[in-house]
Amino acid sequence: MKAYWRGVAACLALAWLALPAAAQTVKYPHQNVTLVTHSSPGGGSDVFLRELIKHLQPVMGTNFAVENVRGGSGAKAVAQVAKAPADGTMLYATTPTYIQTTLLSKPEMGYKDLDPIVIVFFDPELLYTRADAPWKTLKEAVEYAKANAGKAHWGAANPASLERISLERLSRLAGVKVPVVSHEGGADLMINVLNGTLDMGVGEAQEIRAQLDAGKIRLLGTLTEARLADFPDLQTAKEQGFDLVVRKFRGLAGPKGIPDDIAAAWHKALQAVVASPAYKEQIAKDSLVVSLMGREEARKFTTEFAEDIESSLKELGVVK
Repeated sequence: MKAYWRGVAACLALAWLALPAAAQTVKYPHQNVTLVTHSSPGGGSDVFLRELIKHLQPVMGTNFAVENVRGGSGAKAVAQVAKAPADGTMLYATTPTYIQTTLLSKPEMGYKDLDPIVIVFFDPELLYTRADAPWKTLKEAVEYAKANAGKAHWGAANPASLERISLERLSRLAGVKVPVVSHEGGADLMINVLNGTLDMGVGEAQEIRAQLDAGKIRLLGTLTEARLADFPDLQTAKEQGFDLVVRKFRGLAGPKGIPDDIAAAWHKALQAVVASPAYKEQIAKDSLVVSLMGREEARKFTTEFAEDIESSLKELGVVK
């Protein structure tokens, strides 16, 4: 009889190993977790979180809520999380914006008041326009701006966003003066591109996918080093004569003092999620590049990224 139960246990163990990664569970000490973003509903970070929690919930057995805290180009959201209990019940969706807001506006609480927990992936930036715009490439959009001084307008997410800095750099590289209009999120930006107020916008595949699939916008170029697998005919900015490459990361950070076991649980859970076929399929649609980093690696990456951003801002004459 004992041999029978040993056999059952062995079979169960094999069955567990055979389960898809996302079906395995990670013990987490909290039943409810709030994930905060500075993004408006439909914006990049909002979409990132809402898609992620669909896959995280079965792994962690936790109830997740997404809270959109707008204001101060992300400063308000950062402050709310920084002041929260350091127990893993509230985390912030990180992007370069929270670093840039800190460097540009010197808020009460900045990126150094949060502790990076994980980096999940890099999010390629795409340049786009309305479907009926006369320009079909980034190069043509720039040529239009040069030929129509004072008439062209480009748009990006909030004032401190990586996208805003990218378009300012593009303007300099192209030798053309174009106002870059900032917004509180990608959804607001999309509206102004669609109605013709803006000639060009920049954003991630996941936040513009619906309008792209509906045929309402046209892609002009990508700010990646190489062409994207799912858009093989879309030229990079470099291929069109503009030496501009942008890396946008997405991850999670929490208040200072979160215990190591909490951070480790998140890393383990996300390892399962990014390995799951369902999540792989989803991120492939959005051209996302998985680059999962645990706490120590995420801390190092964030510090180095902040140093690079500060150098770029000084180069542009934005900060001293």
